[in-house]
Amino acid sequence: MSDIPTDRVDQSRRTWVAITAGAGAVGAAAVAVPFVSTFAPSERAKAAGAAVEADISALNPGEKMTVEWRGKPVWIVRRTPEQVAALKKLDPQLADPDSKRNPAELTPEYARNTARSIKPEFLVAVGICSHLGCSPSDKFATGAQPSLPDDWQGGFLCPCHGSTFDMAGRVFKNKPAPDNLEVPPHMFLSDTRLLIGEDKKG
Repeated sequence: MSDIPTDRVDQSRRTWVAITAGAGAVGAAAVAVPFVSTFAPSERAKAAGAAVEADISALNPGEKMTVEWRGKPVWIVRRTPEQVAALKKLDPQLADPDSKRNPAELTPEYARNTARSIKPEFLVAVGICSHLGCSPSDKFATGAQPSLPDDWQGGFLCPCHGSTFDMAGRVFKNKPAPDNLEVPPHMFLSDTRLLIGEDKKG
């Protein structure tokens, strides 16, 4: 017979059971955390639908910058006074000069004007052609150029099928692209800060 008291054996057993149970719980938690975390949205996923702020303080007249919003390239173009003045003259050559086609989807109410913008100086547009989703190239220089008319006033040329857009993202007549470039929701936070993806102050 063992001389070890029964209460010491029970106490010892309880300690080992507690240790084993604790280790099991920690192990289960370690396995569960990565599994559960797969259900939580990633930072990238959360940012995909979020508004994007752009600093336009260094953007000079005649220049363009691109930011990403919802996985799309959004162009911010600071137009020169000459580029703004030329817009109205192009109306007869455009398929939808007043942005009346699909206005709710493509052009917010505050951008349904000749410049398609809040401030005539700045164009904010999604840089994806409405034909097959290519990204048009900048053709800001005026005058005759390959694939462009002799009286070209500046704008964008889609290299895929030749659709052309003016400096307001409006598509020219008789081109494959059915619509103007999309103007995303946006608002000016200040003279140098632009918020893309949101247009209502909270």
